[in-house]
Parts: sequence; structure tokens; C-alpha cells
Amino acid sequence: MMAFSLRNIVAFLPLFHASIVVATLPSCQTCGSPEPSPPAPEPEAFPPEPEVPEPYPPELAPYPEPDQSPEPSEAPIDDDGVFDVTNYGAVADGGTECSSAFSAAWHAACDYPWNSTIYIPEGTFLVGPISFRGPCYNDRSPNVEIRGTLFALSSLRAVEAWKEPSCEKSARCKKLITSIDFINVSHATISNITLSNSKGFHLGLHGSKNIKIYNVKIIAPEDSPNTDGIHVSNSSNISIFSSTIGVGDDCVSIGPGSKNVSVSNIRCGPGHGISVGSLGKYKNEKDVVGINVRNCTINGTENGIRMKTWPGDRPSNAYNMTFEDIVMVNVSNPIIIDQEYCPSHKCKSNEPSMVKLKDIFIKNINGTYSTKSAVIFLCSSEAPCENVQLVNINLNYLVPNSPRQGRLNIKGFLNGLQVINSRF
Repeated sequence: MMAFSLRNIVAFLPLFHASIVVATLPSCQTCGSPEPSPPAPEPEAFPPEPEVPEPYPPELAPYPEPDQSPEPSEAPIDDDGVFDVTNYGAVADGGTECSSAFSAAWHAACDYPWNSTIYIPEGTFLVGPISFRGPCYNDRSPNVEIRGTLFALSSLRAVEAWKEPSCEKSARCKKLITSIDFINVSHATISNITLSNSKGFHLGLHGSKNIKIYNVKIIAPEDSPNTDGIHVSNSSNISIFSSTIGVGDDCVSIGPGSKNVSVSNIRCGPGHGISVGSLGKYKNEKDVVGINVRNCTINGTENGIRMKTWPGDRPSNAYNMTFEDIVMVNVSNPIIIDQEYCPSHKCKSNEPSMVKLKDIFIKNINGTYSTKSAVIFLCSSEAPCENVQLVNINLNYLVPNSPRQGRLNIKGFLNGLQVINSRF
């Protein structure tokens, strides 16, 4: 079962590829569906952020066009305000395109004057991209309960868009859309959901606040690029916990404008670890502040905990970041600051990064690694890393008969490094 609990929703855009979903494609063009949107422990309470979010980041899908779905039809509802999509024409046969029915159920639930729930029963429903837009009646946004499977065709080749030649050669493949995006959503709970084989990011938060995500399972092949599990940007007071994520990119990525983000009790792997960034790719990015990653297990990944920034003259700050009580199992780069991040190796500028990384606390990290350097700090020469603490780091090199430990690789400028009671 998947359950969403949404309040004060401004725009909720799921490109329905959720709850054991395999893929999402544009809606069937011959089935009468609406026009699709373009591709594109508990947290502490924090005060709401009054800021208006930045425009949607270019690396994700753009904002959808206004929903062109038909007006909701008259359909029976339960006394408790449950809107079953099958009462609006959805058919759980895995072959009938159901976007119109889902959209109609949303509109009816959104207009309902009391608490309401969109209910998707057991079975397989074929859907294309859909926009669930608010605000709803009296600011009472519906819950969304999914007990079935949402599926998008058509062929395995089309599903695994990241294997297309055009996508393998481009970091900005237009097919790599996010499966479920929450845009300008507040006071929401996302739980008990399985996502698989997204074309791009699996779950995105943008311009949102006061969100809990837990009991989520996200799966994609290890060789599927840009399939981040959960991506956060321009959002605040976010808690991600008690979930399992194994993908082809970052298990969790925390992008520009993120504030007060907690990541805990995550089992990550395969993938690229848990990352702050990438930062500094675009102009006028907002600062990242108040990141806490704790009690996680990272297994068989390319990186463990990572901070990554692009080279170039786009300044911003990332500070007050804590990584603690983390177990690494056969991780290539357990602890890494990479301010020379350029995955395509085609960056236009060789200038040092202007993103300032400071007040970074890394403690109680234990486990094993498989590369020569357990700790890598590639810091900027113009905006030096500042106030970095390594406390109780115990990492063992897996290669037998290796030389004595002490593998620390530092490049660039770093002001205020403390290494306390550590062995790696």
C-alpha cells in the first residue's frame, strides 16, 4: 500500500510511476485521456519558510501545463469521503489507459467539502503523466491511497529510457523525467510506496516544506544513470527515514536551497551514496544549511557520504552539515568532498568552484572500503573548505597484505581540519 497525506497543497505532480511501478510514458493518444503534462527517529518541528521557491531546476522536468482533464463525473462515494478511481472509469486490467479517470477522481476529491481520499484498489492500472493540482476546497487536500500497481507501457526498451543511445551520450536526455514530483507541497506524509526503474529521478521534492518520507523502497539497476532515489531542492524541514534505496545514482541527493533536511535509518546500495549536491551548476542558487545524515548503512556503493560542487564562478554556501553513526560496507570512496565535480568531463570552465563548504562534522563512521583513499578532500582554491572535523573514523582497507593505513588525499585549500581518534 502507498499512502500520501497532503495538506496545503499548491501543486502535486505525480508522473504516475509509483507503488511497484515499472515506467511512465506519455498517455495513450487514442484512448480519450487528457493531455499529458510535459516530461519533464521523527523529525523536529521547524518554523515554516516564507520564501518563494526558485524556478524549477533545469536538471529536472519543467513545471506542467495546466491540467486539461475533464470535469469530474457524477460517481458514487462512500460516506467517509473515499473516491475510488474505478467509479470514474479506471479499469484494473493493465491495458486500459486510466489517466482521465484518475484526474476526474482527483477533481471530485479536491472539491469535496470534508476530508477525502482517492482510493486505488488492487490491480494493475495503466496511466500516463498526470497533474494533481491544488489548492483544494477549504485547504483540505485529499489523501491518496494506492493498493494496486500503477504501470506505464509500452516496451522494455521504452521503459528503460536510460539505455537508449541518445540518453547514454547525453547528460540532459529529455526522456529522463522524474517519476513522482511534489512541487510546492506542505505538511505531507509519503509512506509505504515502492518505486522501480524510473527514467530519471524516482521521487523529487521542490519548493516544499514539512514533509515526512518513510517506509519507502526504491529500486533501479546499478548501471542506470541519473536515477537518484530521492532528490530534494529548495525545500525545508524534510525528514527521510526508515527506507531502502538501491539505484544507479545517489540514493539521496540534497540540492540547492535545501534547509533542515534529516536523513536517517536508510539502507543505501547499490548507487553513488548519500550526497549534498551537486551545487554551483546554475546562477543564483540558494544556500544549503542544516543537513543531518545519521544511522545509515551504505553498502557496495561508488561513494559513501559526498559533497559535490561544480567548477566555475557561481557562488553559494553549504554549511552546518553533520554525518554520524554510519556503517560503510565495501564502499569505494567512503568520505569525499569533490569541488571538481564534472561527470561528463566536458565542463566549459576550469575555474575553481565558488561554493563555500564549511562547518562539516563527520563522526562515528565504521566499515570497509576498496580504494586507496578512505578520505578525499578536493577543495576549492578560491573558496576553501573550512572547519571540517573527523571524529571516531574507523575504516579498514579491504585489499589483503596492504601497507599500513593512513589514506588521506587532500587537494586545494582547507582551513581548520581536525582528525580525532580515527584510523583509516
